[in-house]
Amino acid sequence: MKMDLDVKIIQGDITEADTEAIVNAANNHLWMGSGVAGAIKAKGGIEIEKEAVSKGPIEVGNAIDSTAGKLPYRCIIHAAGMGQDLKTDEKVVYKTTVNSLLLADRLKLKSIAFPAIGTGVGGLSITDCARAMHRALDEFA
Repeated sequence: MKMDLDVKIIQGDITEADTEAIVNAANNHLWMGSGVAGAIKAKGGIEIEKEAVSKGPIEVGNAIDSTAGKLPYRCIIHAAGMGQDLKTDEKVVYKTTVNSLLLADRLKLKSIAFPAIGTGVGGLSITDCARAMHRALDEFA
């Protein structure tokens, strides 16, 4: 699939992004405890986690969508960038990014905000994350 993408790198609170949907850097059980997931749940409400968990567990690297709760988005995309071991790598971040983009396309989203998947709890360096996500964006576009 080739399309015209406009990519911006912004540092800030993802729950305040001006976009149609945001991506939650999730574990494959879709529990929302800390980091990006915790911030999304704190501002959007427990119903986000309840719906996500009801659709899991999912394979590491896959993505599902849920309600955005009290947040002003069409949906939240939960990207399983790690399993129960809470570890990740470039290959998983690449797959997670591609699957999130494919889901966004199926949902006909025109804009989406991603966190730096795997750089918090997952322990991936920002450089490795950026390389994996850039490759996914480049191949998707």
